[in-house]
Amino acid sequence: MDAEAIQQCLEGSGLRCTPQRYAVMAFLMEHNRHPTAAEIFEAVNRVDPRSSRATTYNNLRDLVRAGLVREVAVEGRAARFDAKGMRHHHFICDRCGNVEDIQWYDVPRPAAASLGKRILRESELIFRGLCTKCAPRRAARKGVVRVS
Repeated sequence: MDAEAIQQCLEGSGLRCTPQRYAVMAFLMEHNRHPTAAEIFEAVNRVDPRSSRATTYNNLRDLVRAGLVREVAVEGRAARFDAKGMRHHHFICDRCGNVEDIQWYDVPRPAAASLGKRILRESELIFRGLCTKCAPRRAARKGVVRVS
């Protein structure tokens, strides 16, 4: 996504395109590895040290509220952020905490009776287990041989 597209994306969502907000959004658009807020702050500050930690965190909050960025909650670890435009699910590794994208498929809506008076905005799946890097190590430790 080029500079003009990022600016239009921000302004189209009702957000001012400040240099700090632009830097956060540009970083997220360029990287699909689901960084933490601290990682985003460090990366943005290496390029332009004018942004404070609070500004970075506030910009992330605003981007999430505007629907431009998704916050991926990882149990027992720092939340991670994702600006990938296409809908997708996530796989979170139990061992290393790595977050990977899983191709989107529709998730059935729960029955209205099970929701009660709740209003469902969206749903997504989060798969948990061992990623491709950690699974072979566990199998090797337990003497398990994987058959393809």
